[in-house]
Amino acid sequence: MTTQEYAKLVQKNSPKSKVALNCVRAFVVGGGICTAGQLLFELYQLWGLEEDAAKTLTSVTLIFIGILLTAAGVYDKLARKAGAGTLVPITGFANSMSSPAIEFKSEGFITGVGAKMFIIAGPVLVYGTTAAVLYGVILWVLHLFGITLF
Repeated sequence: MTTQEYAKLVQKNSPKSKVALNCVRAFVVGGGICTAGQLLFELYQLWGLEEDAAKTLTSVTLIFIGILLTAAGVYDKLARKAGAGTLVPITGFANSMSSPAIEFKSEGFITGVGAKMFIIAGPVLVYGTTAAVLYGVILWVLHLFGITLF
């Protein structure tokens, strides 16, 4: 069988992608998560919290909900239907951190939960931390020469 014949066979037998439907699902679910976050923020402000405290509590609540839904197995089921819509940064990151930790809890707290929760999120944390340090050093050097950007 040639490469071209194999490619035709694969294309013929592969399920058809529902791009438009997937985009709509991702938009609705992602928008729903963001709307829930905004509603939480407004609720916390309505309860008398200052803006900074309301923002912090909103983030903590969304992270908690993301981890709770991951532990209950609901977040993965939602992700299968909604796709990219569940990758909204704060809940998606909470899911990516807690999912491996929950999966490997039988290996113990250190070698299971502690080590495995950074499998997916570790590179993101390393890149983010490295980039922040690099940008800080650049700004510091510019400041030494009297150049202020911010």
